[in-house]
Amino acid sequence: MRKRVPVSFEFLYQVLSLMLIVIVVHTLYAGIIRPRADAVLAAQQAAMKSDSAAAAQRSVYVVIRDYEQEACFILMFWALALMAFKSVRTLRDGTLLQQDLIPLAEDMRILPEDTRRLSRHLQDLPDARRRALLPRALLAGLQRFNATGSVQDVASAVQFCCNTEGDRLDAELSMIRYIAWAIPSIGFIGTVRGIGEALGQAHKAIEGDIFGVTRSLGVAFNSTLIALLISIVLMFLLHQLQLQQERYVLDVETYCEEKLTRHLRPA
Repeated sequence: MRKRVPVSFEFLYQVLSLMLIVIVVHTLYAGIIRPRADAVLAAQQAAMKSDSAAAAQRSVYVVIRDYEQEACFILMFWALALMAFKSVRTLRDGTLLQQDLIPLAEDMRILPEDTRRLSRHLQDLPDARRRALLPRALLAGLQRFNATGSVQDVASAVQFCCNTEGDRLDAELSMIRYIAWAIPSIGFIGTVRGIGEALGQAHKAIEGDIFGVTRSLGVAFNSTLIALLISIVLMFLLHQLQLQQERYVLDVETYCEEKLTRHLRPA
């Protein structure tokens, strides 16, 4: 029989958060945004029929009413949920930097025969804490020191563990980067759709009815506007998250240097 692959909590969080966001955003659009936007557009059409020189007032509901903007908001909130999950996990793991995981006095030295006792202290941590970068880096350093007795090998093991974690954290941001790229693309799709609809109603504009053309052009420009604004915000938050993760990895390297490497003494 095939062994079942366990589903990670992060994957379930991604799926459930996306489903919840789709339901909430679509409910808001169907119940509030589109009805109010349609009312505004109807009022503008009536005003233009009575006075062709009447200026149309811009409304937020009209700017965000179309399907492209709805898709952009869904992706935006999903990306925010993913970034919040990763940021909270980094902050939680960062609390270990405030703990003394290797209890040693300032003038004490670690010999190769002490590594098993110190490793057992790290292995007794709860599973969620033991899987964090800091315990893994310390454990890798202690195991390397027990095997080789070389301080340089310990520093290399810790650096390799931190570099690998940094690469993993960067790779996990690929979905958020894809969302940040997809949002402007959806906006451009709305632009193409709006321009196509406007060209399809060009004969009405020749006859004097320009409302349909202006409405379609509004779809084109509004979708691009919303998509670009959302993309700017997402890219800023993404860079802040990446900076937070890079600082965490560097802080782990510094912790290992201060709490482990400088206390090592070869036999």
